[in-house]
Amino acid sequence: MALGTNHTTKAVADYFIPELWSDEVIAGYKKNLVLANLVTRMSHKGKKGDTVHIPAPARGSASAKAAGTQVTLVAPSHSEVQVSINKHYEYSVLIEDIVEVQALQSLRRFYTDDAGYALATQVDSDLFSTAALLQGGNGTTGTAGWNKAKVWDTAGVLSDYTAATSNAADITDAGIRGMILALDNADVPMDNRALVIPPIAANDLLGINRFTEQQYIGSGDAIKTGKIGMIYGVDVYVSNNCPTAGASSDRVGLLVHKDALVLAEQMGVRSQTQYKQEYLGDLFTADTLYGVAELRDNAGLAFVVPAS
Repeated sequence: MALGTNHTTKAVADYFIPELWSDEVIAGYKKNLVLANLVTRMSHKGKKGDTVHIPAPARGSASAKAAGTQVTLVAPSHSEVQVSINKHYEYSVLIEDIVEVQALQSLRRFYTDDAGYALATQVDSDLFSTAALLQGGNGTTGTAGWNKAKVWDTAGVLSDYTAATSNAADITDAGIRGMILALDNADVPMDNRALVIPPIAANDLLGINRFTEQQYIGSGDAIKTGKIGMIYGVDVYVSNNCPTAGASSDRVGLLVHKDALVLAEQMGVRSQTQYKQEYLGDLFTADTLYGVAELRDNAGLAFVVPAS
């Protein structure tokens, strides 16, 4: 089968060398993940099947014990979350022999980093899209979607985003406290929460005293990808991969607990090369196979801020 004509020729890569290392691709992939590092991750590597079944037990309640009576049996109705392993993405280049002979080593670093970046961006994008289901959302993204994403008024009272009229609001201290309160009221654990914001919101956040006062307060852990600080005990991350919403290209952010979304990996990032004699060059491909799903509906929420 023909591979097309978009080849890396000498004219395209005159100063590089096409040595491609799998560990560099994986390093680039891990370096560029943001949201995937903040949600529940499950390994399905080496296992057959196209669906992962995750038990979703319902919480029980305590019962008063009266003297001389038997205990009260608790029998809540449990459910499950199904994660379809249906996302297979790849990054491929064909590098002709003349490039291998004449180019410099920086081509390897470019392609391995670019492959890692492309695959990491795709995984994060799929997780962001799944977040449109949070808080009972219909899962629709883009100009007509994010129907259960939140905006806030000056007192921090939350309301639903309206894509048609773009009622997005700049991020504020009251808005952040309103979102935290929403998770608190849903009995979401206070640890393992993260605030993921687009760059425009990060710029606004730097003007909030509570953030600048607390951004250096932490546990002393190593710096994580995209992490810029902490506010009210919640780690703050910046991602340019935050999606757009509404006709005004508003930007979507997330306040999530790790149990809000799940990423199930059946095949981690894999790199392969094959010599193609018909093109006198090496075909390089990096790919990954995974699935994403909402795990706990009220353990996170999306919010929308203006594009500028």
